Amino acid sequence: MLSNNKNGIFRISLPSKGRLAEDCLNFMAEAGLSIYKPNPRQYEATIPALPELKVLFQRPADIASSVQDGSVEFGITGLDVVAESQNNSLTQDIFMLHDALGFGGCSLTLAIPEQWATVTDLDSLSAYCNALNRPVKVATKYENLTSSFLSRLALNYHLVSSEGTLEIAPAIGYADFICDIVSSGLTLRDNRLKPISGGEILQSQAVLIGNAASLVKNPQLVAIARTLIEFFEAHLIATQKLAIFANMRGDSAAAIAKKIFESTSIAGLQGPTISPVYVNNDSNNWFAVNIIVARDNLFHAISELRKIGGSGVIVMPVTYVFDEVPPRYASLLENINQYKTR
Repeated sequence: MLSNNKNGIFRISLPSKGRLAEDCLNFMAEAGLSIYKPNPRQYEATIPALPELKVLFQRPADIASSVQDGSVEFGITGLDVVAESQNNSLTQDIFMLHDALGFGGCSLTLAIPEQWATVTDLDSLSAYCNALNRPVKVATKYENLTSSFLSRLALNYHLVSSEGTLEIAPAIGYADFICDIVSSGLTLRDNRLKPISGGEILQSQAVLIGNAASLVKNPQLVAIARTLIEFFEAHLIATQKLAIFANMRGDSAAAIAKKIFESTSIAGLQGPTISPVYVNNDSNNWFAVNIIVARDNLFHAISELRKIGGSGVIVMPVTYVFDEVPPRYASLLENINQYKTR
């Protein structure tokens, strides 16, 4: 169903509890879209920077369903629950607005008892299970994704659902093995389980999704989607960048730029920003050079600047890097056009 917003107020659902919820709130704040929630027991909040967007808090699995049926316009949840609700593929009910928010990383993986010593990969899993001469019981909360994956293995299996802790299922005989979300793998090891080679079904992290029909119908909603996409993307790009400032002698700004382009690999985003530095009692021409570099290229960048005469090098973090048109926003517009013509 389509949402019936009143007075131009729209909704975004965020995870209500757990590590994903904490990471989501921190991410929103770091991206410049802090959540205001005066009462921690409330299930509603606001984003002061986006007053037209109300925040609701739901379970991650419910967020995917709410966005899909149009109860809310936007949601941040794990790719795993989105894929599960869509039966392992996104339908036209949901637009994927950002597929890599950089937190909530995990994988949906098959895990077997450690005592299955001969089982190391999918082929040996099939052989071992088929030798039991009965359907193997697999405990999971991801029935669609698990069934689709196991069906390709020609495995005689039966899924058993569980709302509780899956890792205990093989030990108590409730299941032979499990398919569950794995982060560090510590919980598996504590319960004497092990992942098998080739048993990873899905790599997941937090994603931003939107209701397709609502976005197609309402230009105001598209504008909000652009704001979310731009701030998220600008923040994520910035976390991988650093700004470097250095002073250099030279005949002109053009001469300094020529030296940078010819002698280094650190030209910046489009090129260096170079401006004159006014120094008392010095006959040399001084210029300030500013470049943006990848964080993991910092040492190399400083070394190259020093080799061509850079001094007084200052390094600063970058808060945002905004593209002229974010690729993910361009992709959204393309999806909207395709939706209208289907």
